[in-house]
Amino acid sequence: MTKKRLTMSQKKGIMGVVFVSPWILGFIFLFAVPMIQSFYFSINNLKILPEGYTLQYEGLGNYIEALRVHPTFNRILAEAVGNMLVNVPLIIIFSLFSATLLNQKFKGRTLARAIFFLPVIIASRAITTVETGDYLKTVASSMGADMGGMFNVLKGFQLEETLINSGMNAKLVGYLTGSVNRIYQIVSSSGVQILIFLSGLQSISPSIYEASHIEGATRYEDFWKITFPMMSPLILTNTIYSIIDSFTNNEMTSLLNIIAFSNQDFSLSAAMAWIYFIIISIILIITTALISKKVFYLE
Repeated sequence: MTKKRLTMSQKKGIMGVVFVSPWILGFIFLFAVPMIQSFYFSINNLKILPEGYTLQYEGLGNYIEALRVHPTFNRILAEAVGNMLVNVPLIIIFSLFSATLLNQKFKGRTLARAIFFLPVIIASRAITTVETGDYLKTVASSMGADMGGMFNVLKGFQLEETLINSGMNAKLVGYLTGSVNRIYQIVSSSGVQILIFLSGLQSISPSIYEASHIEGATRYEDFWKITFPMMSPLILTNTIYSIIDSFTNNEMTSLLNIIAFSNQDFSLSAAMAWIYFIIISIILIITTALISKKVFYLE
């Protein structure tokens, strides 16, 4: 009896399962139990005793306290979502633009790529700790005193007022000027996305561009008719990554740590964490559903 050979789609399916199997195994053996336990803590009142801890059923009491009683939870949650909505589109645009430039042939291209990946190192825990140290604060304050005149000149430029007077929409002007103020945060969060886009650009066959040039297409048409559609799967990937990354280290995570480990209120912290998790999941589901409709897959 001849053995039935697997089709290409079946082979791809098996490879996909193998690829995600480390995450599946890690979730089952490392994260599933703590995740279930945290939900159990969120619907109970946990009290730590010398011999252990006790649980008293509270139902939705901790969730109600987080949403209606706690003075800063709703504000910090809204700020986290608002910052994500502003930063993620800017990160995706900046990353795709930078990757397109770095994909061109020019001298020193390897060095330029290394420089653009530096934000990943700058955003690491070690550099972040140095940035928040007393020494850097002292230097920054002294520089602020010496460069106060220059800062006043920059403030007098009044970019926002100039753009509004030119006829641009006030909301668009506010978004653009806010983007300028967020430039450090955007650049420091774009290193991984640039690498992903760069790998995708290098996977596009040059013969496709050659055929388009023979047909008389311009560089502008190449980007919007070839590059952008073929980058759409990676745009979806980078958008999901950027959304998750924006929620991993902010004021909300600091608040959760303070409530759990400083205030010793693990039940309230667990309830806040689950609210945070649900909000993030809803945003990811909506974003994935919207972008997936426009994603182009080359079969």
